[in-house]
Amino acid sequence: MSEAPKKPSVLFVCSRNGGKSQLAAGLMRELAGDAVDVRSGGTKPGSCLNADSVESLAELGIDISGEHPKAVTDDALAAADVVVVLGTEAKLAPNGTARFENWETGEPSLRGIEGMERMRLLRDDIRGRVQLLFEELSGR
Repeated sequence: MSEAPKKPSVLFVCSRNGGKSQLAAGLMRELAGDAVDVRSGGTKPGSCLNADSVESLAELGIDISGEHPKAVTDDALAAADVVVVLGTEAKLAPNGTARFENWETGEPSLRGIEGMERMRLLRDDIRGRVQLLFEELSGR
């Protein structure tokens, strides 16, 4: 009898782990269900989630209100098959056997777009990237 293939593991990282990495993790959990082990962390974790991030996912029926910012740990890095660093603030050097990806999301605030409109644009950008990553990991 052969063993089931190992479930892929993804670690989403941003600076404070209150916005972008939480968005990506919530979107991947919703999309992948139990097919992918999903974690998130911050290089300099903040004290709370970005309220606009929480609300933008709630608009899609995804509840991350029970999450909290946490630090990137050596254990999370060691367990990950793919580490995705979102944005440009978080600095994390490739480590171990995980594949590292940098997702430089556009920053709507640089174009004068703020609040929920900004967060929806970020969410939708990240959503498309998460979809592509899930398709790759699941072989779809």
